[in-house]
Amino acid sequence: MTEILSQDEIDALLTAISTGEVDPSDYSSGQEQKKVKMYDFRRPDKFSKDHIRTLQMMHETFARLTTTALSAQLRALVGVHVSSVDQLTYEEFVRSIPNPTTMAVVNMDPLKGSAILEIDPSITFTIIDRLFGGMGEPTKISRELTDIELSVMEGIIVRILGNLREAWSNVIDLRPRLGNIETNPQFAQIVPPNDMVVLITLETKVGEIEGMTNLCIPYISIEPVISKLSAQYMYSSTRKGATDENLSIIQNRLESVILPIIAEIGEAQITVQEVLNLGRGDVIKLPETKVGDDMRVRIGGRKKYKCRPGLVNNRISVKLGERIEEVPDELLASSRREDDL
Repeated sequence: MTEILSQDEIDALLTAISTGEVDPSDYSSGQEQKKVKMYDFRRPDKFSKDHIRTLQMMHETFARLTTTALSAQLRALVGVHVSSVDQLTYEEFVRSIPNPTTMAVVNMDPLKGSAILEIDPSITFTIIDRLFGGMGEPTKISRELTDIELSVMEGIIVRILGNLREAWSNVIDLRPRLGNIETNPQFAQIVPPNDMVVLITLETKVGEIEGMTNLCIPYISIEPVISKLSAQYMYSSTRKGATDENLSIIQNRLESVILPIIAEIGEAQITVQEVLNLGRGDVIKLPETKVGDDMRVRIGGRKKYKCRPGLVNNRISVKLGERIEEVPDELLASSRREDDL
């Protein structure tokens, strides 16, 4: 948009030119130069900056969940965080990873196609060493995994994919499922070489060993939900879930919580020796309770109702009466401090 000068600015400019403060040759080139943006038709951009930003937010959640899961399973200090989110062709991704490596082909149901979860060999063998009872010391092993090692890594990857489902829960009910594990990148052709993919690179540290974990998702898989990959949609869906679905789940769980209920006649303080000497027929005096006083019902340790004793079908029972609003001890202590001040 061309900037329009006010009359005062025009007068100031003419005055500066007449006095020699401004050289007119500086403004002789009146032609506006057009800005040219390079565009490569062989690798067109499929994701906007908003899409990339949203994917990074989602997978930061995935990284935190994976950190917790691996730390518990390996009993070691594990750190996982998002390093970058880029879009590139599938061929560029394949050329950027080592051979051999650990590549898990993941079915992205209900989305179309498959994704790739690639774990750096140094991280793979450190995890295997920890699970086999080792210290997870650095090793320079470059070989394919044995059948036993593949079985061990399958369990780790399945656990990681559970975190991926939770990270995508605000966008779609993703059900990632492990297909097979390849060690040669050339054998894992999930899309044509020139198709665009999004690459989420996760810096992974197990103990003192550092490496990269890559999650490669083709554009054709994300395309059906591309409109939902925006910060506005993520926040709106989070608020909706908190007010509707999540509240219902929390309410159902609270309704099934078991709380102890005690009908309390009164209170008395006696010594341990007096308790040891108690026998059948002994009477404990309750100094603050009279014969006609109501009993108290405690729910979860707090006094909630007054009650009267009785019988129902020859069973001892109580009839609830007036509700008691017991003040918690910490609030009572706080009010006493305020009164003292």
